[in-house]
Amino acid sequence: MPRLAVALRGLTVAAAALMAVATTVPSQAAGPAHRAAPPSAAPKDPQRPGEFVALRAVDPTILQEMRYASPHTFMGVPVDGYRRPECLLTRDAAKALHRAQRAFLRQGLSLKVYDCYRPQRAVDHFVRWAKDLGDQRMKAEFYPREDKAKLFDDGYIAAKSGHSRGSTVDLTLVRLPAVPTRRYVPGEPLTSCYGPKAVRFPDNSLDMGTGFDCFDTLAHTLDPRIHGRQRHHRMVLKHGLERAGFVNLPEEWWHFTFQPETFPDTYFDFPVR
Repeated sequence: MPRLAVALRGLTVAAAALMAVATTVPSQAAGPAHRAAPPSAAPKDPQRPGEFVALRAVDPTILQEMRYASPHTFMGVPVDGYRRPECLLTRDAAKALHRAQRAFLRQGLSLKVYDCYRPQRAVDHFVRWAKDLGDQRMKAEFYPREDKAKLFDDGYIAAKSGHSRGSTVDLTLVRLPAVPTRRYVPGEPLTSCYGPKAVRFPDNSLDMGTGFDCFDTLAHTLDPRIHGRQRHHRMVLKHGLERAGFVNLPEEWWHFTFQPETFPDTYFDFPVR
């Protein structure tokens, strides 16, 4: 009975194939736990409050050299949260800078901002870097005489920054017409931030005695070792901004906060974009 034998063998193969499919395909009655979970959505960035504005929209004549969006920082890399080299401030602070700029322009000078609103994630980046004592690639420029292990104790790095409240700005003065500052090249030889102006990294700023973000007591606004034209330039900046409602941080000649602050107790974390 060859035909019957062939038919039986065919039925046997078909049954085996059906059993294999049944073991690999999940049952339609299976519960949710047996189904693949959908991918989780990435968390959204906080949104910029309406009280914040781009400084360019309030005063496009103020020069901007937003250092933290570039690798020319005390860490040697762009800082977290700076997705564009853009100065953002509370509206009141931006308008006050505009008033100060009008007075400086009459003297043939212009303000130049290095940093404005700073996201909390940028401050967190500073803290992580400060704890990594092995990374000292930018020491020769920004903290030649400072022990990196003491950056917290000496007040150069902190877990919170007034910049994150939106009314604090780091800035300097430039004589007009402004000569562009050359681009920093990562890995280039470094020179100390407190050396003579002709030796420091070239900056079109007036000579303030140190460069921006110099972790050294020479950066204290009224340090007695700073005198002559350097001290005069600091006082021009300080007095001009004070007349517009800003208060200087004595440890940093470049650091000013507009008073009263729009958000005196709030630290924001929306990215600069």
